[in-house]
Amino acid sequence: MDIVDEITRAHRELAGDKRKVMVLRRHYDAEVADVWGACTDAERLGRWFLPVTGDLRVGGTYQLEGNAGGEILQCEPPELLKVTWQYGEDPGFSEVEVRLSADGDGTLFELRHTAEVDPEFWSQYGPGAVGVGWDLALLGLGLHLSGGTPVDEATFHQTDEGRGFITASSRAWGEAHHAAGGPPDEVAAAVANTTAFYAPEEESPR
Repeated sequence: MDIVDEITRAHRELAGDKRKVMVLRRHYDAEVADVWGACTDAERLGRWFLPVTGDLRVGGTYQLEGNAGGEILQCEPPELLKVTWQYGEDPGFSEVEVRLSADGDGTLFELRHTAEVDPEFWSQYGPGAVGVGWDLALLGLGLHLSGGTPVDEATFHQTDEGRGFITASSRAWGEAHHAAGGPPDEVAAAVANTTAFYAPEEESPR
């Protein structure tokens, strides 16, 4: 698998005003049932994304280790999973929806993240603040489905391959931002800030 080329396999859309809607859509060469299991089975989810705990049923709650948690709103195997996505003490409205459908010999995966975003934060980082993280997650899913070796999240951004992936992802979300009407100067600054956040330059030893 060409990890950096994985960026071009996904389609990104951005819509909304007060509530931003980010859409990430791509094909996986795996059956719908396999992709569904990877996204909803707690043991498999921990292998490519994050360990999850909670009352994992509709109306129950979940918590991803060191990350978001929330309520499970809908679960319609093997097509639809919808959850609230709460991170921090007062994050405001945030929901994530995953839809799966048959697509030729594989699966069409669509992730839709709808959230209220602080305008100052948005102007500084744009959709890439969350989008790069989702691209990294979908890379992990792709490696898991294909039997590949997971990337080391702690050091991935320090490798040439990791920096290339993060930079390409940040730029791709910048293109989606621009296509949705984002001012060019704001988009460029957001891409630079997001890239620097996910893949900071290492300080030279003195």
